[in-house]
Formats: sequence, C-alpha cells, structure tokens
Amino acid sequence: MKRILLFITLILCLGQLAFAQTSAVKQANDLYAKGDYTNAAKQYEKIISTNGVAPELYFNLGNAYYKSNEIGKSILNYERALRLSPNFDDARYNLELAQLKVVDNIIPTPTFFLGRWIQNLIKLLTSNQWIFISVTIFILSLITVFLFIFGPTRVIRKISFYFGIVFLGISLLAFIFAGVRKNQISNHRNAIVMTGVISVKSAPDKSGTDLFQLHEGTKVTIKSTLGSWTEIKLANGSIGWVEQSNIETI
Repeated sequence: MKRILLFITLILCLGQLAFAQTSAVKQANDLYAKGDYTNAAKQYEKIISTNGVAPELYFNLGNAYYKSNEIGKSILNYERALRLSPNFDDARYNLELAQLKVVDNIIPTPTFFLGRWIQNLIKLLTSNQWIFISVTIFILSLITVFLFIFGPTRVIRKISFYFGIVFLGISLLAFIFAGVRKNQISNHRNAIVMTGVISVKSAPDKSGTDLFQLHEGTKVTIKSTLGSWTEIKLANGSIGWVEQSNIETI
C-alpha cells in the first residue's frame, strides 16, 4: 500500500513539474509574441536554469536575443542548440543570419577536404545515434557470420564473408564516430566573444601588446587558461590572450 501511495505521489509531482514547465514556456512564448524580447529572454534563461537544457529552448532564447540585437548571446544560444541537435535546420539558418551581423570576417585556414568531410559527417548525428547505427550494423555482421557458417551454397558463404567484413568495418567506424561526437559535446572548447570590442593580447596581462581586435559574436577556440585570462585561437590560425570575462563557452 505504501509503495502504491509513493508511486501515485511521484506521478503527481512529475505531472505538476511538467505542467509548470509547460506554463513557463507558454509565458515566455507569449512575451516573445508581444515583442517583449528582453523579458522573454529572461524567462527562457530561467526555464533552462531551473528545468534543464533543450535545443528548442536554446533556439527560442537565441531568437529573443537576436530580436533584442544582442548578437553575441543569440549566436551563443544557436550554437548551443546545434551542439545538442546537429540537424536543427532552423537553428542553423538563424545562426547564419546572426553571423552576418558579426563585424569580424575570419577566413578559416584551408584544410584537407577529406578531414573537413569527415568532421561534417560526424557532426550530422549525435553520439547516441552513431551508437545505434554501430549496434545495428554489428547485428547485420553477425547475421552474415551465421550465413558464412551455415550457408547452403559456396556462393552465399563467399558473399556473406565479404559483406561481413564490410559491415564490421562500418560498425567499428560508427563506434569511433560516436566516441568522437561525445568528446565534442562533453569537452567542447569553442566560445563566443560577448563584449562589443576586445583587444587580443600577446601575453596574459593587461600590459601585453595588442595583437588585434575582436568583436561581439566572433567564434574562437579555447587553447588554455591562466588565472582570469584565456588563450584563444581563431579559425585563421591567429592566437592570443583575452580576459575570460569577455567570452563564454558554447
């Protein structure tokens, strides 16, 4: 009897939590629809901090900041939405629109096309999706092993042998992609410049030489940190130090 009551209480609590979250999202959406983008952004931020992250929430938050002309924050949240859901086309489209307002035009250092192709392929799916593909293909490889051992004819055994090798290779590759994708999400080192204009220094000190300037919304890669300073790298290979308070990790 106690277990039943505990179960009912748990269900009621979960129901109340879901209702509260739905109500909070509706309130944020209503604020956005009314053009009150600042308060809508605050509401979305509150939902994320209270109930956890979701690509749709980051997307809505990015839209609110974009409408408020806070380009850095809008890009940051579109990037976060895409980090959780790589195939989120609306977030990718809006990110491209927001990036058009970024002052800095960083031309990436050319890389070998095969490396770019592999990186883009890995980012198409989440780590769980790659694992699912790996397991599915592995099961197919087991089926080919069965056919190789018990196949009624030599032709079937021969075909199943070659297909088994291919399936096993694809399964292993998908498993590796899953690990890489998980590492990209958990150990991501990308950040967005959140301040209007910042000077990139040659050393982690305010007295360091000014190397160049970056503007709000520019994407950088974090190389290392030292106290309140962060060493960054741009897509074109440029390296320097900025105060950590001027950037925010995606």
